[in-house]
Amino acid sequence: MRTRVGFLPLMVGAFAIFCFFALWHVASTTTTAALFFPTPIEVLRYFFVSMTQKIGKYTLWMHTLHSLRRVAVGFGLSSLTGIIVGVAMGYSKTINAAIRPLFNIIRPIPGLAWIPMAILWFGIGETTKYFIIFMGGFANVVLNSYDGTSKADPTLIKAAQLLGANDVQVFFRIILPSATPYIFAGLQVSLSTSWMAVLAAEMISSYEGAGWIINMGMQTGNTLMILTGMVAIAIVGFLLANIMRVVERSLCSWTIRGT
Repeated sequence: MRTRVGFLPLMVGAFAIFCFFALWHVASTTTTAALFFPTPIEVLRYFFVSMTQKIGKYTLWMHTLHSLRRVAVGFGLSSLTGIIVGVAMGYSKTINAAIRPLFNIIRPIPGLAWIPMAILWFGIGETTKYFIIFMGGFANVVLNSYDGTSKADPTLIKAAQLLGANDVQVFFRIILPSATPYIFAGLQVSLSTSWMAVLAAEMISSYEGAGWIINMGMQTGNTLMILTGMVAIAIVGFLLANIMRVVERSLCSWTIRGT
């Protein structure tokens, strides 16, 4: 019974994808969209060809790796900083009172809105891209880390203290484990926003990356190049999200969070 229940969504999803590509093919061969919108077969052919033939200075593989390198740096910094700030805010009322007003001012500002300031501060080099990615993912990690830390069960904390646990033991044995699922929820969202932010950063000023491919396709009117970049973005984004879920399940095996 479980196999059938799990098989049905898979079949429905596969059918939906098939219908999408079928409609795309029909629209790009029988309507005026054919003038500027290639068929999915042409896009896939160009996608696989670009894995071995260069677009600009690099193949599609190398462009994607450059984007992933930037995400790794920006996301790593935003995750580390966000977890520290969020956990500190949730653990200490004093720290929360000091940081929260400033954080509430910064939080509503989208990461992409920092682009002009980043260029003024850091120029158009790699530091600007790292900063944009950092700002794109920082708030989500802070909010979820704070939420998870502040929601630690007070009954468990008091029980541990009655049994002689000190503050350090309470923090690492009770508070931090209870906050971990929330932290991973924030990391999941932050990874997606970081991946989106790097594309915007590369479209501003870059000589490589998935965002550069889309930008060059736009400047040259090459729709195949634009859609190839979009396909690469979609595949990498899908893989990153699933890798994060696998890591979460391994490190948070004691709890199940809805996906």
